[in-house]
Amino acid sequence: MRILLLGEHGQVGRELQLSLAGQGELIVRGSARLDLAHPEQIRQQVRELRPELIINAAAHTAVDQAESEPELAFAINATAPGVLAEEAVALGVPLIHYSTDYVFDGRKPAPYCEDDTPNPLGVYGRSKLAGERAIQAIGGPHLILRTSWVYSRHGRNFLLTMQRLLQERDELKVVADQIGTPTWAGSIATATAQLIQHWQGGQAGPWGLYHLSARGETSWFGFASAIAEQLRAEGRSLARLQAIPSSAYPTPAQRPLNSRLDCTRLQRDWGVALPDWQAALRECLDSPRP
Repeated sequence: MRILLLGEHGQVGRELQLSLAGQGELIVRGSARLDLAHPEQIRQQVRELRPELIINAAAHTAVDQAESEPELAFAINATAPGVLAEEAVALGVPLIHYSTDYVFDGRKPAPYCEDDTPNPLGVYGRSKLAGERAIQAIGGPHLILRTSWVYSRHGRNFLLTMQRLLQERDELKVVADQIGTPTWAGSIATATAQLIQHWQGGQAGPWGLYHLSARGETSWFGFASAIAEQLRAEGRSLARLQAIPSSAYPTPAQRPLNSRLDCTRLQRDWGVALPDWQAALRECLDSPRP
């Protein structure tokens, strides 16, 4: 099977290159070879490569930066997925696309289900929601996988930032009133490989929108504390962690206070579920450094 994977250097994209090794001919593209801000490039390459599966792990993920460059965010996160969906339908092949908890406003007191009404708070969330809707409007076999708080051993993410700051500072203030689930990119990639195997084996569930995040919940402060615990076990001298409210750490883009996602539907329909976030964090930290 020929698989076109977009997002070569992203967190999920890099992990997918490992999890999909051996599943077929993997054609990987990053922004240097395929700029998702240019629809004509997308159409040209998809038509030339003629993949049997398209996986879009590329996105404009700079949440605060998106507030000052909405046109670029919408080009990559909204227009490009729609173009990919059109080309996938033309080829008669499935599209797998990743979305985000930021499509919700965080006001619901319980975890969000797929049927809950989105209400994004910022440009990033609005652009990702527009991408979801573009794919759904075009139709064709697709999986839209909403995930949350993605981290890995490479790129820019909360894990790597905390590891650095905990060892550089005497005190570190971390937001404690935003609740969600840290999700390792490696777990997302493994689950994606399982979904593909189910599809190829004739055991696919219904195509459509699903939530895919780790089990359990915590706050950013709780996540930072778990990272600190691992470093402390290695004998490192670390900063003191102080819990603060979101109001004490203003950012250009407002974040949802509740980012928890109910992943029951994916487990029911496809038989796929991610591990507990703490177990996944330990697995990530034990994995070879990139």
